[in-house]
This record gives sequence, structure tokens and C-alpha cells, in this order.
Amino acid sequence: MQDTIERKIVIKASKQRVFEAITDAKQLVSWFPDDIEGGLEAGESPLFGFGEHGKSQLYIVAKDPHDYFAYRWVPGGSDFRGDVQTVPNTLVEFRIEEAAGNTTVTMIESGFSAMPKEKGEESFGQNSEGWTFMLGRLEKHFAEAQ
Repeated sequence: MQDTIERKIVIKASKQRVFEAITDAKQLVSWFPDDIEGGLEAGESPLFGFGEHGKSQLYIVAKDPHDYFAYRWVPGGSDFRGDVQTVPNTLVEFRIEEAAGNTTVTMIESGFSAMPKEKGEESFGQNSEGWTFMLGRLEKHFAEAQ
């Protein structure tokens, strides 16, 4: 079973603007969750709402302006509330690098192989397609801002 999903996109915007789109609740809801309850600082456990797919509790692992943001969650469209660190979960990382006036965002989600086999395979499939869709929405967020 595959363990890691990795996607890269290039956005014509500064690192700071891209980082804010990923870590500022008001901007984040324009491309990722429908709503957010709670903060997005390291050590916090916000609740992301995904409409008909339910809500998902996260644990913010790190927030390093304007380079890195990471959290743990229960993947695969789960409706999970509680301490993410007590159940099988994955690590989602956003690495942000600027070059030649553009910013590259590398999203890595890892930990699928440590989950129960059926749940890991199902979650990997859902999130593999899901990240392509969501990162496309992030690109659109910046295209519409120009």
C-alpha cells in the first residue's frame, strides 16, 4: 500500500500571500473546508467542516511563517471529533518555496500505511483525488484575485 500523496502547484504570488491563504481561516474557507471552528496555531485542535461529509478535528503540528504548515487528521472523509493523536491519522504538510516571482506549494500527506489496511487504502484513494481538486481550488483562489 502506498504511504504518501504528494502534489506540487506553482502560484504567481508571494510566499506570504500563499502562506496566509493556507493558514488564515478567512482565506482557507475560500478553497478548502466550508467552515472552521477554533484556531490554527501549533498545538491547537480546530474543527474543519466539510458540509455533507461532516466535520474533522485536526491537530496543528507546526506553523513556521512563511515556509511550513502541518497538521494531523483522520483522512478519507471521516466525521471525526476528538483527540486526533489517539487514533490512526495522517500528517498533512504544506512546504512553501519562492523562486522567480512564483511560489511553489508542495503538499505531502503521509501515514496511510500505518492505518488499518482497508481504511488506509480507502483514505488514500479518496484523498489522492481530493488533494488534486482542493489544490486546484487554491490555484483558482489566486487566479481570481488577480
